[in-house]
Amino acid sequence: MAKNSSSGADTSSAPKKNRWYKNLADSYRIVARTYKWVPYAMIILPILLLGGSVALGMVLKPVWMWLITGVMLALLADMLILSTLLRPAMYSQVDGTVGSVYVVISQIKRGWVINDQPVQVTREQDLVWRIVGRAGVVLISEGPSNHVRPLLVNERKKINRITANAPVVFIECGHDEGQIPLKKLPRKLRSLKKQLTKAEVPAVAMRLDAIEAKSSPIPRGVDPNNVRMNRRALRGK
Repeated sequence: MAKNSSSGADTSSAPKKNRWYKNLADSYRIVARTYKWVPYAMIILPILLLGGSVALGMVLKPVWMWLITGVMLALLADMLILSTLLRPAMYSQVDGTVGSVYVVISQIKRGWVINDQPVQVTREQDLVWRIVGRAGVVLISEGPSNHVRPLLVNERKKINRITANAPVVFIECGHDEGQIPLKKLPRKLRSLKKQLTKAEVPAVAMRLDAIEAKSSPIPRGVDPNNVRMNRRALRGK
């Protein structure tokens, strides 16, 4: 059946989008759990802005215009607080949990081909994720360094057999020596040197996917659905 079917059944089964105020409430809960000072800042800062606007209105006239300006500035200030702190708060809360790397790489807007399943998994839930971009094939691990290093090396050997010309980059996320904290992963990805052309990126990704579709990296007894972070847990639902 075509995906763009207009039948009533298809329409009724389509997932409903969250309303903006629900998304705003979710963002507030995530930020407030990490930064305990945020609720106070979101009350005190608007009061100060409104008070300053009224004081200016008393001097410069008309008061109502400055009051409206103060309300707009107060709302803007609170929105800036949430938008600035949302991602750091989210990364801080999932740091150290299984699938935390996927939470970060799933936020990448464009320029990368991202696998939604890890390419290496152990029974101890040490993971290796693969993304392909202008920097080449980037393997990102989560888990103790002495556990994930062999996984990274084995995955690189597999990639070199499939596409020998694509550069392979290792990034270890964690808190061991030589690893980087989860919150620094986006910056690390942006700093990587570009080595592939835009046309080569999808070609390399498609070749890797086509070959590896024949074999599963997930050992028996490991549920692949349990290696990705459940975002509802972040919202406290």
